[in-house]
Amino acid sequence: MQIPVRAINRTRQTVLCERLETASSFAEQSRGLLGRAGLKPGSGMLFVCGRLAPFMWMHMFFMRFPIDIVFLDRNDRVIRVNHRLKPWRVSSLVLRACKALELEAGAAARSATQPGDQIVFEQA
Repeated sequence: MQIPVRAINRTRQTVLCERLETASSFAEQSRGLLGRAGLKPGSGMLFVCGRLAPFMWMHMFFMRFPIDIVFLDRNDRVIRVNHRLKPWRVSSLVLRACKALELEAGAAARSATQPGDQIVFEQA
C-alpha cells in the first residue's frame, strides 16, 4: 500500500499537488496515467528515473486528457515546466531531470511553480 505524498512548492509557499501516487516499478512507470479518463483535482503521479539517466522526457501517446509536467533535478529543484501538454504530444527533453510530476492541467500555474523553485515532499 502506498503512503500518500504531497508536493509543496517551498519557494512560493503553495501546494503543487495534494495526493501523489508514486510510479516506482517499471510496470507502474510504463503504465503511468494511461487508461484513465482524467485526474481528480489535487492528484498526480511522481516518476523517478534511474540514477544513470542524464535526462527525462515523457510522452502523451494514448492519453485522453492534457496534463502539466514538472521536471525536477536530484535536489528537487524545478528545471522545467510543461503546461497543459495535450494527448499525442511529447514533452521537452530535460537534461539533469531525475523526477517528473504529472499533474492535472493548470496545477503548476495555480501554484505559481517556475524553474528554480524548491519542491518538498511530505506525507499527506
